[in-house]
Amino acid sequence: MTAECYLCAKRPVRGNSLRQRGKPKYLGGNGRKTTGITKRWFKPNLQAINIQEGAEAKKVRVCAQCIRSGLVTKKIVRAAFTLPTAAKN
Repeated sequence: MTAECYLCAKRPVRGNSLRQRGKPKYLGGNGRKTTGITKRWFKPNLQAINIQEGAEAKKVRVCAQCIRSGLVTKKIVRAAFTLPTAAKN
């Protein structure tokens, strides 16, 4: 499986991790100075869930943002419980 959201195609992106020293100017300091920059990966929060697509169900990796926003219909495990109806004579 790839590290990519099935619905929105969100994937890991490359960025920088900054190490800084000093006190910010707005707090009365002389300003922040960068002492080191290293590369890092920002990874999406992917969850493996069973989703319903039409008549079939499949297991895919979806980001938490898509799950929370309601873009996913989870797999129907069993039919909802209903009370039996009495036969009319």
